[in-house]
Amino acid sequence: MRMERLSQDKIRIFLTFDDLTERGIQKEDMWREIPKVHELFSEMMDQAYNELGFDASGPLAVEVFAMPAQGMVVIVTRGKLERDAEHAAEDEDEVYELEVTLEQSEAIIYRFRDIEDAIGAAKTLNGRLTDEGSMFRYQNQWVLCFDPAGMESSAYHALIAVLAEYGEATSITPAVLEEYGQLIIDSDAVKVLAEHFTN
Repeated sequence: MRMERLSQDKIRIFLTFDDLTERGIQKEDMWREIPKVHELFSEMMDQAYNELGFDASGPLAVEVFAMPAQGMVVIVTRGKLERDAEHAAEDEDEVYELEVTLEQSEAIIYRFRDIEDAIGAAKTLNGRLTDEGSMFRYQNQWVLCFDPAGMESSAYHALIAVLAEYGEATSITPAVLEEYGQLIIDSDAVKVLAEHFTN
């Protein structure tokens, strides 16, 4: 479980599928009101307080983005308390007032610290698994983004295995990349990287 502060009232938590499995939670369970999910959320809020000093009392908006093979991204936004602190203290049983939104992104997104790692991945993929993908520059890292629509299961898992060897899965969504990232290669990024950067 990895977390980062996005602003004073907003944090992002990246959960891997291992994080969920260790707690006996299936991906589908995140859509359901069950005790295990509440325990996980309480654990996340404790860790957010300890690591980031994020106080999760009061109303919270929770957005959950499920991403294939990479895990889940949970964005927690703290709302403003409408009642004063005196009344809030009386309602300590109701620590979290949650408004949960769930979204699913099918995109496969990996980031690379070094352009050489992205090129290495592209050379391994080119002509074997895919020539496609787009490349972005985001927060001083190189990001490859793939749409797995129509991809066979074996090719899908092979693509992820190669990308994981050279880079790491990221919690960035395609919408964030398009809005805040710099588009470097619009399409066929694997082919472009493999053919333009030869030894």
